[in-house]
Amino acid sequence: MPDLLTERSARVVAARKLTRRSGRDDAGAFLAEGRQAVSEALAEPGAVREVLATEAAAATHRDLLATTDVPVRLVTDKAAAVLSETVTPQGLVAVCALRDVPAQRLVTDPPRLSVALAELNDPGNAGTVLRTADACGAGAVVFGAGSADPYNGKVVRSSAGSLWHVDVVRSAPLPGLIAELQAAGVTVLAADGGGEVALDAAEGDGLLAGPVLWLFGNEARGLDPALAAAADARVRIPMRGRAESLNLSVAAAICLYATQLAQG
Repeated sequence: MPDLLTERSARVVAARKLTRRSGRDDAGAFLAEGRQAVSEALAEPGAVREVLATEAAAATHRDLLATTDVPVRLVTDKAAAVLSETVTPQGLVAVCALRDVPAQRLVTDPPRLSVALAELNDPGNAGTVLRTADACGAGAVVFGAGSADPYNGKVVRSSAGSLWHVDVVRSAPLPGLIAELQAAGVTVLAADGGGEVALDAAEGDGLLAGPVLWLFGNEARGLDPALAAAADARVRIPMRGRAESLNLSVAAAICLYATQLAQG
């Protein structure tokens, strides 16, 4: 039985640095914790550099780990705890290569549906939007400059594996990208509570036919007015009740689902 890696082991120390964005950028890697995320990562060739697991987790997930050629290294419970960003560590962590793609890929080969996040700060919301975009068939999610890092631990967990199903563009300058996408034939729609077009009228106007990029802004401030003005249309969700507004991730789900239905 090999010695267990401790929290002081060089591999664990290096992996722990990936809990910070600067460490992720320097190493070109991030952490994915738990069976769902690790399973999705292992399904992508070349996505995982190594798996770190406690003895208990390795036994529990023997079926998953037995099917991979990726190195699996056993660690102590304390080492697993320092790598975890959850209250209850799951004891199973994969060190994964960053997987963002250049923004230009969206211009040369626009997905039928894509999403751009403009200064969206909350990692939980970001991961949920990413998961919803995947569920609705989006091909890419753009994390604009100032938005949460898609490789933040909470984003990865909230995405529930969807991080590996769509193209991710990170730190993109959105004004320039929007102009290039529009020139490539993409309809850019800004989700805006004060928008001039109601979502239920957008389909009849042909706005959802695709290819479509949805713009979602900051949770508290919404979209920057200049960015919203650059879109082809500002779209609101009609609300017949008395709620002042919707949670951003809920609004995104409604917009993306409506687009999915319209695109058939």
